[in-house]
Amino acid sequence: MRTDQPTATHARRNAQISKNEEFTVFMREAKDPLHRMAFLLSGDAHRAEELTQQTFERCYRHWHKARAGDPLVYARRVLANLRIDAWRRTRREVLTGPDDLPQDDARVARAAARMPTRSVDDRDAVVRALLRLPLKQRRVVVLRHLLDLSESEVSSELGIPLGTVKSTASRGLAHLRAILDVDPLGGTR
Repeated sequence: MRTDQPTATHARRNAQISKNEEFTVFMREAKDPLHRMAFLLSGDAHRAEELTQQTFERCYRHWHKARAGDPLVYARRVLANLRIDAWRRTRREVLTGPDDLPQDDARVARAAARMPTRSVDDRDAVVRALLRLPLKQRRVVVLRHLLDLSESEVSSELGIPLGTVKSTASRGLAHLRAILDVDPLGGTR
């Protein structure tokens, strides 16, 4: 019996090493897409870092479930659920709306003068507009249009019917257009 025990321990150690190696490879590949999704859902770089870290921690603890299917799909679902949990804990916070923030005319003039700065301002405007969407619409719009998932992939990831994904995405885009004051044909009003 004593000869079997070290073999079992050695097998467990090898399985743990392969799990760690497999998870490390996944983490390297998924780090950027998950962080981008976290930032788009939260609108804050620090919260995005925390959400991404928490996502990896949960995925590691449940790696046997994550690798049974597509680990990135599992991780995105964990991330979306973590964001909902964080929102529920902090929904009593009073946040300053984009209209209440002071406007810097020099920043606006500089943005018009140089294109790279303009793209940063545009990106910032989109993130601020996303934050004004209801949480359900924001999740669907981020997954469908910013992460380029198909409607069926969004449906399975969020556990909602395909028709709900389509209608929510449509309403979310219309709401974004109204917030950004963008014409559906691509121009500004």
